[in-house]
Amino acid sequence: ATCYSLKMPETQQIPTEEVQLEIYLFNGQKVKVNILTSDQTEDVLEAVASKLDLPDELVGYFSLFLVQERGDGGCTYVRKLQEFELPYVSITSLHSPDYRIVLRKSYWDTAYDSDVMDDRVGLNLLYAQTVSDVERGWILVNKEQHRQLKSLQEKGSKKEFIRLAQTLKYYGYIKFDPCITDFPEKGCHVIVGAGNNELNFHVKLPSDQMKEGSFKVTRMRCWRVTSSVPVANGTANPSSSSKCDVKLELAFEYLMSKDRLQWVTITSPQAIMMSICLQSMVDELMVKKSGGSIKKMQKKRLNGSFQRSDSQQAVKSPPLLDSPDPSREQVVKLSTKLSSVSLRGLSSSNSASDISGNDFHGNYAFEGIGDDDL
Repeated sequence: ATCYSLKMPETQQIPTEEVQLEIYLFNGQKVKVNILTSDQTEDVLEAVASKLDLPDELVGYFSLFLVQERGDGGCTYVRKLQEFELPYVSITSLHSPDYRIVLRKSYWDTAYDSDVMDDRVGLNLLYAQTVSDVERGWILVNKEQHRQLKSLQEKGSKKEFIRLAQTLKYYGYIKFDPCITDFPEKGCHVIVGAGNNELNFHVKLPSDQMKEGSFKVTRMRCWRVTSSVPVANGTANPSSSSKCDVKLELAFEYLMSKDRLQWVTITSPQAIMMSICLQSMVDELMVKKSGGSIKKMQKKRLNGSFQRSDSQQAVKSPPLLDSPDPSREQVVKLSTKLSSVSLRGLSSSNSASDISGNDFHGNYAFEGIGDDDL
């Protein structure tokens, strides 16, 4: 269960006309598509797929995301564009060149990678995204693994590159900007990652110790996103508060142990994006449980504007991986654990014990979904 709303720009006064919209790929390439200002997310996604010659049966494996470029070269995921959104309106209403719409895979189960890699365009898109995730440190890579990846990249072995990356910690995760959580205690700084049907926490305790732990989506009874504004003189005045004053929180009720539920709160400007990630994980698990498929045959446009032509845009290979940053901090491994979510001491290794150290027992929050489905 979720309760959040997206405040969308007013569209009544925007005339419907043909415009050009830029969609970014993870190799830095831009795809320019001709759309209508009134086109919704699905229409724009179809236009991008057509321009790239991505097969119809793979369109449902990808989504459009609104991101904000940062001065340090990184990017912040604002949200996945929803079906009812008008992407052109969403991006232009921000009045900032820092915002972009990017194409990224929309599924969590790495088993679906095989479907995507069977197609040339799908393989190139997934490969470019994987290289980008390694470069920005979203995927945990040691020096030897980095050497192997770079060797495969130099050989042009894209499938082998992805298959090796699949074995690495945090492959397929979306990482969020540093924020605040009340677990295991109030005011802890945390970096949250979403992937593998969980929210992963890298928590800095008041003692400056670093801990890691994961919250499985199958053990979340519900979650909610709330917003608030500072209170002055006993009253809140949203109209006088700037955008940066609004505080967003994601709170989820978690089955810590049998018969014990506890609320965990994350305070982050990206709370809505985190909630969207949780919802898409649940949706995917339910589809798998029912024996369905995430393949979506997109509806065809009646006019001919999105028909395939001989001028499809090829997806270029990203540049070679840079050498590992020697200044990147190595976090000391700690052996202690916190509470029943098994917060673990952080390590730069990628051992099986680091990944499987947070098994749970008890009833699951979503009917018909258990750890066997993960």
